[in-house]
Amino acid sequence: MAVRIRLSRIGATKQPSYRVVVMDGRSARDSRAIETLGHYNPRTEPVEFVVDTEKVKKWLAQGASPSDTVSRLLQNAGIIPKVERKASPAAK
Repeated sequence: MAVRIRLSRIGATKQPSYRVVVMDGRSARDSRAIETLGHYNPRTEPVEFVVDTEKVKKWLAQGASPSDTVSRLLQNAGIIPKVERKASPAAK
C-alpha cells in the first residue's frame, strides 16, 4: 500500500479549506483518511498552515510520501529541508 500525505478538501462551495491527511495513494481525494495531521486554509492572510510536526515526521520515517503541494507547504514551514528545483526545458 502506497501511503501519501496529501490534502483533503473541506469547506463550502468556493470557500476551500483543506485537511492534511495520511491515506492510501490509490483512494479518492475525499475518501476515508488513515490519520489527520493538521489543516491548511489558503484564504486567510497570512495563509494558515497548522500540522502536528511529530506525527508528520513519524509518517515520513515510515515511508509515506507527501504530495507536491504538501511537500512545498512542509518546506515553507521548515519541517523538511528545501529542495532545489530545476527549471523545466519548456520554460525557455
